[in-house]
Amino acid sequence: MSELKGAMIIGQSGGPSSVINASCYGAIKAGLDSDVITKVYGAANGIVGVLNDKLYVMDEEDPEELAIMRYTPSSALGSCRYKIADPDVDDTDYKKILEIFKKYDVRYFFYNGGNDSMDTCNKISKYMKKVGYDCRVMGIPKTIDNDLFGTDHCPGFSSAAKYIATSMVEVYQDAHVYDKGQVTIVEIMGRHAGWLAGAAALARVTGYGPDLIYLPEVDFNQEEFLEDVERIWNENHNVLVAVSEGIHYADGTFVSEAKTSATDGFGHAQLGGLAAKLGDVVKNAIPGVKVRPIELSLLQRCAEHCASQTDSEESFMAGQTAVQQAIAGVTDKMVGFKCTRDENGYKCEADLLDLSSVANYEKKVPVEWINERGNNVTDAYIEYALPLIQGEIQMKKENSLPRFVHLKKVVAK
Repeated sequence: MSELKGAMIIGQSGGPSSVINASCYGAIKAGLDSDVITKVYGAANGIVGVLNDKLYVMDEEDPEELAIMRYTPSSALGSCRYKIADPDVDDTDYKKILEIFKKYDVRYFFYNGGNDSMDTCNKISKYMKKVGYDCRVMGIPKTIDNDLFGTDHCPGFSSAAKYIATSMVEVYQDAHVYDKGQVTIVEIMGRHAGWLAGAAALARVTGYGPDLIYLPEVDFNQEEFLEDVERIWNENHNVLVAVSEGIHYADGTFVSEAKTSATDGFGHAQLGGLAAKLGDVVKNAIPGVKVRPIELSLLQRCAEHCASQTDSEESFMAGQTAVQQAIAGVTDKMVGFKCTRDENGYKCEADLLDLSSVANYEKKVPVEWINERGNNVTDAYIEYALPLIQGEIQMKKENSLPRFVHLKKVVAK
């Protein structure tokens, strides 16, 4: 394929993670190092920044400061939850995007996000082909939910899993201090896929794992839940439970107290309050028991101090690979991971996946990795996830506090 010279745009979308900036930096650095890419732009708040003609000139950033992005959590360029319409129904946004691409001679577009972001990426790619505008479009995955189809795992999941497992080990110590004991219920993110809640099981390798884990891959049975809690309480006078926010009853309704009318920008139900609700259920069933509900909430996705070095390195590689492959002529793909776990250890390589096969498909925890009772995961989950949380990042600190990136954010004219 002939060499394609022009500018690139990278945008970030959806919920942040502790390593999304590592992917973004990998892409930006690869763009800045290329002789083919003439200018590197960062979209302010994802696709919204493109639509509003607000692009940051990454070439104007100090290289040493820019490198700190690699160990900075959240989305340094800003994120959004904006769902563009089907172009066959309403092509208004696409015409504006094309106008901006032409204005800045953008020939490379990279979008860093989860399921909905890959859908956006896919739609833009198809539209550019339809109108005959030569632009290579690549998706760079990001989601702590670990639910993107086709890839072994997603950048961001491993660090969130490490934080969750670490928190469970620490909460275990605190919960077992008192002579009277308590029931501790830890609520973990995950709407339809239980990868994050399953990560609580990694605490088992330390000897301080939760007694019960509930995932949304199987229906939640409240009667059995109470039987399990009461049985363990009678045996140990202490129960530690990990539960995914998205667990549901057999009829599909969420156990969470949140109303489905409360949604995010993509129309997904906003969940929360589950630990407190289950805590009330336990209090009513076991008179006199002390119950402590804990919601990890945003801490799961911004805990840079507990990030996985493996995750950070793979995330950087995903961004770098997307740009390098696009320069080589590849388009309409997402960078995924192909991994092996065997007697030779763990190995991860980049794998290119069709955007159309990834967009809007959710990968869930295999049912065979959940025990028959539906209240825990098997060792197969631990064998899968344990290699992903390895290593400590070399975070820059000042006054013993994290030193995160400070971008100039020079707006393109």
